[in-house]
This record gives sequence, C-alpha cells and structure tokens, in this order.
Amino acid sequence: MNPNSSHLFLEADHLTVQYQTAESYLPALNRISFRLDRGENLGIIGESGSGKTTLAMALMGLIVPPHKVFGRVLVAGQELLALAEEEKKKLRWKTIAMVFQNSLDVLNPVMKVGTQIVEPLKEAENLSEREASGEAGRLLELVGLEKYWKDAYPHQLSGGMRQRVLLAMALSCSPRLLILDEPASSLDAVAKKNLFETVRRLQDKLGFSLLVISHDLSTMKDLTDKLMVLYSGEIMERGLTREMVEEPAHTYTRGLINSSVQAFPYKDLWGIPGEAQPGSAGCAFAGRCTQASAECTEKKPSLRQVSANREVACHRGGIVDLLKATDISKSYRVQNRTIAAVSGVSMRVRHGETLALVGKSGSGKSTLAHILAGFLRPDQGEVVFNDRAVKNNWPACVEGGIQLVLQDPFSSLSHRFTVEDALLEPLVVNKIGTAEERRARIKAALKDVQLPADDSFLKRHCSSLSGGQRQRVAIARALVMKPKLLLADEITSMLDVSTQANLLRLLKGLQNSSGFAMVFISHDLQLARKIAERVIVLHHGRIAEEGSTSYVTEQSCCCHTRELMEAGL
Repeated sequence: MNPNSSHLFLEADHLTVQYQTAESYLPALNRISFRLDRGENLGIIGESGSGKTTLAMALMGLIVPPHKVFGRVLVAGQELLALAEEEKKKLRWKTIAMVFQNSLDVLNPVMKVGTQIVEPLKEAENLSEREASGEAGRLLELVGLEKYWKDAYPHQLSGGMRQRVLLAMALSCSPRLLILDEPASSLDAVAKKNLFETVRRLQDKLGFSLLVISHDLSTMKDLTDKLMVLYSGEIMERGLTREMVEEPAHTYTRGLINSSVQAFPYKDLWGIPGEAQPGSAGCAFAGRCTQASAECTEKKPSLRQVSANREVACHRGGIVDLLKATDISKSYRVQNRTIAAVSGVSMRVRHGETLALVGKSGSGKSTLAHILAGFLRPDQGEVVFNDRAVKNNWPACVEGGIQLVLQDPFSSLSHRFTVEDALLEPLVVNKIGTAEERRARIKAALKDVQLPADDSFLKRHCSSLSGGQRQRVAIARALVMKPKLLLADEITSMLDVSTQANLLRLLKGLQNSSGFAMVFISHDLQLARKIAERVIVLHHGRIAEEGSTSYVTEQSCCCHTRELMEAGL
C-alpha cells in the first residue's frame, strides 16, 4: 500500500475491534488492512456475525468505550482514531456518510422525513431553517422522490421510499465516501433495482466513493468493482468482484456463492455446514473447510497474492486441485477397427466441488470415469490424485481415496451378498478397522443414506431390495471408505423420477456435510445444472466445452451443448 498515492482516499491498517462483554473482550475485527481509492466501489461480504457492520461503524468512528479499537484509519489524510469527538462528527457528514440497513429503526417515527433531512444540513452546513427546507426538497428529488414527501412520516412511505430518504440524508452534506449497509435487505426486487439505479446515477453525477456491505451476492455484482470477504472478523479473500464470483479462490467464498440463489437460481441450495468458532489459534474457517490440514488449525494464514488481482488467506494458496488429469486418451479394438473412446482430455477436480461430466451415450464419460478411478489404464496421459499418480486402482483401496458408484444398481451389487456383506467387503479386503469399528461404520453409512441400520435390514439380500434401495446401499458402500472424491456414473438413470429426485438431494446433503468432491456423470444437462458448479461437455471422447454451470447452460455457443440442453427441455 502507498498511503501517499494521490488516488488514495481511505486506508485501514491492522484495524482491530473488541467488544466488552460481562467477562472479557470479544474480538469482532482482527487486524483488518485495506485501502479504498477515490471513486472506487468496494464490497464487503460475509455471513451474519462476520464483522461487516462493525467495520462500517469503526470507519465512521462510532465504536466508543468501553469497547476497544486498535490500529489506524486514515480518511482523506486524517487519522480518524486520533480525532476528538467533535471533529469526528464533522467528518461523518461532510467526508463519510452511511445509509443504515433498517430504515424504520433509523428514522424517527414521530418526525416528518423533511425535518430529519434538515437536521444534518443545519448542523454541518450552517443553513437557515428556510434554506435547509429548500435543500431537503432538492435532495428528495435527487434520489427520485417528489419534494412533497418531506411532509410525510416514515410509516407513510414504502420500504424503498424510506431507503431513498436515508440516501438523501446521507448525501445532504456532499460526502466523498458513501457507506451502504445492507441497502436492499428489506426491499422487493423492483424496489431494489430502482434503488441501485439511483445510487449509480448519483455516483456518476457526484463522484463519491462507495463501500457496500451485504450478504447478498447480486447486490455486490450490481454495485461493486472490487470485493472483500470477511469471516469471523478476518479477511479471507479479496479481488475483482466479477472474477471472484466466477471463480472463487477460498473455500468460504465458494460456500457463500453456492448458497446464493442469484448465482444458482435453478439449483437446490445448501448453506455452509458448521458454525464459526472465534478465537481459533489457526485459520478461523478451518473447522468448516473441505481441505483443511493440520497447519490450518495451528497457525493463522496471512493474505497472499495468488494472481494479478487476487489475494487469499489460505495456507494452501486457495482451493487446490484434488485430482488432475492430463492429456488422457484411451482406444479400443473392435473388429479390426480402433475406436477412440477418450482423446486428449485434460481436466481437474478441486477439493469439495461438484463437477458435472455430461455427454451423449458413447461420448466417453464412463471410460473416463474408470480411468480417473484407476480401474482402466489410459493409452497415454496421467492422472494425479492428492499429489500422487493414479496407477492400478490404489485410490479405491484407501480411506480418503476415490470411490466409483455405477449406474446399474442391479448389477453393481452381487445378488448373493447381504447388505452387511456388501458394506463390509471394502473394509475387510482393505484391512480397515476392527470388526467392531467396521460394524459401527456400516451402520453409520446406512443412516447417512436414510436406510434402516437394524440387524433385519443388514441380513437382507441385495436381490430383495428395490432399485432405489440398492443404489443407496451402493452409495453407503462407497461412503464407508470416507472418500475425498466420489465418481457418480449415471446413478439416477435407471430410477423413476421421484426416487431420482430423492437420491440426488440425499447425495448433495451428504456432500455438504462430509465435504467430499464429486464428479457427477450424466447425459442430462438439465439434471447436471441442478447439482454442479462446473460442467464439462464431452463429444466423441473430446472436451467440447468447459465452464461454470451458469455459463455453459445459459450462454454457450457450442452446438453440442445446445443440443443437450434442447434435448432435456
């Protein structure tokens, strides 16, 4: 950071806030450092309790004893924390202003809105009552309201109109920085759109910088150029908004995006499992992370540059590749002819993600899945799983490896096996656990897939089960090995639509709670968009297209992808 830059407007350096409780001080922000240039739009996003509003209050100088604030905040060259309270008051209106999130709590219910706009004008601008009243009318018109609304009481206005009144109050003294705290949390979609258009129009006209605080992804996409992700009072990631939404680098950012209906309007949504654990010696997110290592629980990561416009606080440098396949090819000899099943495929699967591998029958999907799991040897190329080359089928023989669930539940389990036999086999063959531990593990797996775990069900033969039950047993058989990667090869194709829907929801729930990555293999692109974050489209053994689910299903120019989409409608 260069504090002497002519473009620099605001800089926070190791900003720390602690709230006093009955017994001690609770950390709300921990050594936050960032800068905001003149005319820049910065978004602060995170779950409730991540420290977003505390950061805004600290930047406004509104954290007062007995609570504690450490570090430095430079605003237009002034050291905010060193200013007297009177100087801070002047700074709040004329340099920084804030639009709070709950207009009914902020606006005085027994005062007309015009009177409330007049107050800062008289105090900070030394205007007369008449001058201030005229300016209040002008400000209401500036934010898109008729001036006669200044004689209304807050309860007589809609939520969107009250937010505009707060915006008029914030802009009354021409601040150089406008802070919006959850600006659209109580607004309908139309009111939100209109408010954002007003903010953008006013910024173009008045030239203020913008700091937007929200948990809403669409708000950030609409209003900000740069984004900073907070978790438990610490910065997890920051960079350009569009790039971070398209390809997050931190597992927490990915979790926020995957929980957003704006990012995945057609997908079942799952929140990030677990709760924040403040005061951790290591990474604050380690307990909820899909790729946490021992180092993550012992030492706090610092922000590090991972690309030209991206910083991430992660010991592993952000979301890492769990599996990487390079230039994979596989051919078969059929009646003196060579058939290329897979040709020059390179792909990756990252920790905790769901990748859909989609294509028509005969496109090479299942062949590629068997190569990734180590059951087939490619003619050329290499597969690396967890930093180790995949040779033979070792990933299927270890805990934390790769498990493959096949599409046909009637042939994937031996009809001679009981349910207990089917679940115990991988544990016994691979010498995992004691007899008591194995039995506990298979019962837990059955409960995970919502099947009975009593002795009568364990003794049933697989041949007596329905197709849906068999497929759940097959998934449970994979789960007893606690895989880091699950390959699901057309697992719903032979099931009725109701059983199919229940199984998919079950599978996503298990992934969300356990954190494994998944390659979901299907010929149905519409089904894939319900479950995956990324999609690879295969055609005749080659990758025809690859990208985020939203891009592939909504903006694709690939004829093979469009054919699959149209076939599924």
